[in-house]
Amino acid sequence: MKAPSLTARRVAERRAAHQIVDAPVVLHDPLALDILGARMPEERARLAAREQGRLARALRAFMAARARVAEDEAARLVNHGLRQYVVLGAGLDTFGCRNPFGERLQVFEVDQPSTQAWKRECLAQSGIPVPAWLHFVAVDFERDDLPARLQSAGWDATLPTLFAWLGVTMYLETDTVTDLLASIAQQAAGSAVVFDYAVAPALLGPVERLVFDEFATRVAAAGEPWISTFDPAALRQQLLSYGFTSVDDLGADDLNARYFSGRTDGMRVGTLARIVRAGI
Repeated sequence: MKAPSLTARRVAERRAAHQIVDAPVVLHDPLALDILGARMPEERARLAAREQGRLARALRAFMAARARVAEDEAARLVNHGLRQYVVLGAGLDTFGCRNPFGERLQVFEVDQPSTQAWKRECLAQSGIPVPAWLHFVAVDFERDDLPARLQSAGWDATLPTLFAWLGVTMYLETDTVTDLLASIAQQAAGSAVVFDYAVAPALLGPVERLVFDEFATRVAAAGEPWISTFDPAALRQQLLSYGFTSVDDLGADDLNARYFSGRTDGMRVGTLARIVRAGI
């Protein structure tokens, strides 16, 4: 079995640090610190100390923004009858445990078996209860039949579903990413997906490319290299060809206007990655 994802832990640490370093928070997550066991002041101080600098602030901003896009979309669609929410590559995401809609919204968390087992250990150790509406689905994205695994956990393919796929696509082969997006496009009418992706390096400016290379080197050193990047214009056309009827591709300007306007702490999203909301 593979080891739990190191990048999943760093994402969880940045999400937790966001709760204590940035004010006001963009993503309010009262369980982010607890799931890491960071209850004591010295533990929280260590988290905050790791999150200094411009790059760390930009990464926190993007991680908070992409979670907000997904959770805002969930709230919007629940008001239109959505009852199923699938989190692909969930890591230590806590939405399923703090789901404000309760039984109205069934949450299916999908991740590789080792990361999911680690997540369940973290929940148990931190005393965070697993609610009845949260379903765990262990999946290897490169090998398993995702719809079949979801159905075995109680997911209903005939009902609209919101898929949230955050912080994952860049670590997978391009064909794996596009095949899964094509599969989502064939789900029940009213379904949607929110996902993020890395912009193709050839489209970045010189300074952006240096930042991209620095971050790519970091994740590669952790054994989880970035594999896939995309051209926004080409990706949009590809999504429409799969059958998505609406595609909103949010870049830095869109996200900063939506979530970071008026801040004085310099917290803003950069241009290395974008967030897509595509609906059927």
